Amino acid sequence: MVYEYDGSYNGFLCCIFESYINREFPIAFASNEEFPALSLYSVRNVETVLAHSNRVLRSITDRSPRAARLLYRAFHTCMDNKEICLYRFVQKLYADGPQFLRRPSDEACFPLYKAVRHLSGELEKLRGFVRFSDYSGVLGAEIQPKNRVLPFLRSHFCSRYANESFFLYDRTHGELLLYSGGCSRIVQADSLILAPPDGQEAQYRKLWKTFFDTVAIEERCNTRCQNTFLPKRYRSVMTEFQSENAFNPGASPANEPLPSAPDGTPALEIHPGSGPPAPGSCT
Repeated sequence: MVYEYDGSYNGFLCCIFESYINREFPIAFASNEEFPALSLYSVRNVETVLAHSNRVLRSITDRSPRAARLLYRAFHTCMDNKEICLYRFVQKLYADGPQFLRRPSDEACFPLYKAVRHLSGELEKLRGFVRFSDYSGVLGAEIQPKNRVLPFLRSHFCSRYANESFFLYDRTHGELLLYSGGCSRIVQADSLILAPPDGQEAQYRKLWKTFFDTVAIEERCNTRCQNTFLPKRYRSVMTEFQSENAFNPGASPANEPLPSAPDGTPALEIHPGSGPPAPGSCT
């Protein structure tokens, strides 16, 4: 049996609920967008019902709050066969209790611990590598992570820029974090093209580029060390590594031939002082 769900965390918890209710052990999970038109296996379409997901979450938390936190973080990672690994983890938690969590080398724990370490490392880098630009009074930035990091970067940037309006776009997963007036929201956005910088923003970018070029000591240049602490895959969205066109009014980094640059409609113009409307969910 293959379980097809909407790709959300609550949807996955509903898959666990359906599995135990129907006494089934799925061999695979697939989101609605990824599932092939033809399959040799029976398919069960699992609807996301909050009452079911909350019931599963309570049962996991009652057994081990640590397991519940680990499961949530691991779900947002990019590990291979993610849902199968998470499902086996929950199975063992229900069968044996939380004692196995003390053994990181346990076959049910190790994939999750490894994936969460990768997620934590990427979060640490992105907290310092995100480069915001000013778009008529609204701050905006793009990132290209391997993991789904926006739910974890949310509190950091919302507290850091509490008095600002900003957005943060995840190119890889097509997700957009919006913040304004103390409220934040994560929405799906398949593509985004940023507006060209105005004269003031272009000047700020030039100043940052000049600082980056002059602060280094040429005699102590260590390319290998720089690649270790600043991996190349983060540089496509960092101001200091853009071409000269990104520093001229009327040009935009989104128009450069960067890896995985999204295609789509330009972002709506926001006039100074207005800001985007406050999203519905507050942090």
